[in-house]
Amino acid sequence: MKWRVLSALLLAMALVTAACGDDDAATTTAAGQSCEVADLNLVTPGQLTVATGEFIFPPWVGSPDGEGFDDPESGIGFEAALAYELAAELGFTPEQVVWVRTGFDEVITTGDKNFDFNIQQYTISADRDAVVDFSDPYYSNAQALVAFPDNPIAGATTLADLKDAKLGVQVGTTSLDYIDEVIQPDTAAAVYETTVDATSALVAEQIDGLVVDLYTAYYIVGAEVTDAVVVAEFAAPAAEPDEFGLLFEEGNPLQGCVNAALAALRGDGTLAALEDEWLVAAGGVRVISE
Repeated sequence: MKWRVLSALLLAMALVTAACGDDDAATTTAAGQSCEVADLNLVTPGQLTVATGEFIFPPWVGSPDGEGFDDPESGIGFEAALAYELAAELGFTPEQVVWVRTGFDEVITTGDKNFDFNIQQYTISADRDAVVDFSDPYYSNAQALVAFPDNPIAGATTLADLKDAKLGVQVGTTSLDYIDEVIQPDTAAAVYETTVDATSALVAEQIDGLVVDLYTAYYIVGAEVTDAVVVAEFAAPAAEPDEFGLLFEEGNPLQGCVNAALAALRGDGTLAALEDEWLVAAGGVRVISE
């Protein structure tokens, strides 16, 4: 029932927002580019075609019944909700948003795309930016701690609380660097070939907790080890935090208008509110400080 009520509220809010879309939509970019719907470079005129992955889990995309997942049309989940907010800011109604599915790697290539933008936790990188275009970041990914709620570190609020912890991590990741350089526990991190291996070690109680990036943490507790929790995210940033961007076909001028819409959502607090609702609330996370 909770999810049905949320879904109904979201749809009502989306319809109200869309009704005001013509007045609120960003009409130009800072460079003077027209962002009227009729002037946008779209795959299908008058329709915003949004791509997401073949399978997307909460808290990025959810479903109205609260049991399943992967229903972007519901507007439930951080990325699904953000897509509809961006659409409204650009002047589209919810009915004018059409979703398509793509594999994660298949679109990071040159050539024509069957979508206007793709949203599925793409990290902005120089290599990728050479063949596709990205929006400004819509989310900066923090490091996070996963543990079982009955483990003493589940109550950690400072780095000092993790001094005696046995932490697990995947080899070659920024999370390993984070343990070594920022957390600095007394016991060296247990290093595993894959995150799956590290997660198995957590389940077997060979480690107290697992350090991963935040969106991986949400996936682990949402789909793999549902009785574990995201204890917290870390306040101190990684040396090179992942930043997610919307992915566009190389050279698509729509990027400028979407960046303007994204800036408007950031400026009026909508983006922060979506993070609070779908990411912070979904994981029940707090922040571990120095």
